[in-house]
Amino acid sequence: QVPLVESGGGLVQAGGSLRLSCAASLGFFNRYTMAWFRQAPGQERDFVAAIYWSGGTYYADSVVGRFAVSRDNAKNTVYLQMNSLKPEDTAAYFCAADWRGSSTQRAAYTYWGQGTQVTVSS
Repeated sequence: QVPLVESGGGLVQAGGSLRLSCAASLGFFNRYTMAWFRQAPGQERDFVAAIYWSGGTYYADSVVGRFAVSRDNAKNTVYLQMNSLKPEDTAAYFCAADWRGSSTQRAAYTYWGQGTQVTVSS
């Protein structure tokens, strides 16, 4: 069973919005820090946002004020609301889980989804 499954990607015009979802099949979901990363073709997989198991959120500078991460522990789901999208936000977006973690580093995350593509046209 795939532990994390993303959905909600698609094609949107610049200035538009999308909401990504990540459904987790992890026990004790509320004890995982959940994060979103993104990877453009030929680029590294970069941190976007995290919502910590202990509370609180953290964002990459490039998305502050435009993206919002949230979670519904009753549904084992984490969301990424993306507003004011720009062409440079075009990438595959990946959900990741880290047991009681606090890192924004890719290597710290144990579980990964398969990714969902977001394309922003100018």
